[in-house]
Amino acid sequence: MRLSRDRILTSHVGSLPRPQDLLDLLEAKETGETVDNALVQARIQTAISDVVAAQLEAGIDIVNDGENSKTSYTLYVRDRLNGVGPKPPEKELPKTAQHRDLMDHPGMIERTARINQGMSWFDRAKPPAAIGPVSYGDTAALEMDLANLRAACDAQGIEEAFVNSASPGVLTKFVPDMHYGDEDAYIADLADAMAVEYEAIATAGFILQIDAPDFGSARHNQYQDLDEAGFLKIAERNVEALNHATRNIAPGRMRMHICWGNYEGPHTHDIPYASLHPVVMKARPAGLLVEGANPAHAHEWEDFKRLGLPDDKVLLPGVIDTTTNFVENPRLVAQRIANWTDAVGRERVIASTDCGFATFAGPNNPVIESIVWEKLRALGRGAALASEQLW
Repeated sequence: MRLSRDRILTSHVGSLPRPQDLLDLLEAKETGETVDNALVQARIQTAISDVVAAQLEAGIDIVNDGENSKTSYTLYVRDRLNGVGPKPPEKELPKTAQHRDLMDHPGMIERTARINQGMSWFDRAKPPAAIGPVSYGDTAALEMDLANLRAACDAQGIEEAFVNSASPGVLTKFVPDMHYGDEDAYIADLADAMAVEYEAIATAGFILQIDAPDFGSARHNQYQDLDEAGFLKIAERNVEALNHATRNIAPGRMRMHICWGNYEGPHTHDIPYASLHPVVMKARPAGLLVEGANPAHAHEWEDFKRLGLPDDKVLLPGVIDTTTNFVENPRLVAQRIANWTDAVGRERVIASTDCGFATFAGPNNPVIESIVWEKLRALGRGAALASEQLW
């Protein structure tokens, strides 16, 4: 993993807006419509080539494929894992808990529901569940993703790129268990299964990014009925599963993203980062992506200054908010970067975004596509400004 040795490097969390024609094809596939797979794959390939070039133009150093082959950062596993499929018609899926902060404000729940009405494809798609023993299945889709990104990177002379993959812990929420009846056993099999994908990404020469909101947002939704100590035990278990799944990958070839939910809301029940720090630091990935721009977590650079960062870790704080159409002034971006470099040192800070811009691909994403790119350009300019001040 690169360090910011002579300037502040830039990256982002992963998902970027998909082209509408590609999105139409992906949505049709998700809902069971007949699609021309060759046409879909060809469009994915050109979309990845385009999005890599666009990231470079915006000033992003460490790029990815924008998750153009996926409609979400978790549900893609339905096509890759054995034992995952539509729920049996005679069974009911476990109820997913509402975000605790939104429960305090029913008007916010109603507003969110109205916004999400545009996700009709999501409602028509059959929700995945674990309906049998879980293992990794056909690797063809994974291999295609890696080949497409490699071709785009080689064409642009990219030095370093990352590939997103879901953590075992987050999959317990988005692929609920209807087979094991024991979450510990389920996550153990998820870890063994996802290890196949993790190792393939690293072997292909990319940085593996593990998306793990189970260390943040799960506290106020999936495990909201636990006290903090009980949740931290879950987090400890999930770190152990993640470390087992990545045991054959060098820490410096990995980074991990934690977040408290990529949505506009009060976030008044988010667990503080400081409470998570002792657990998160046990995770093997050297890189840590945290939210640092939104109003609920923008202050937590102070916690890193107090708690410290181990010498073998690199921090990728968010300095761009992914839930608002305000475009951050580059001077503000530089100020935010300066706070983080003051906390952990300039070489170990890579400027990033709070989360993805299209976590679930579709019209409900809060930031307009053209503004996404304005924000990424502001990130690049702010990092350049910070570099002038820091070197």
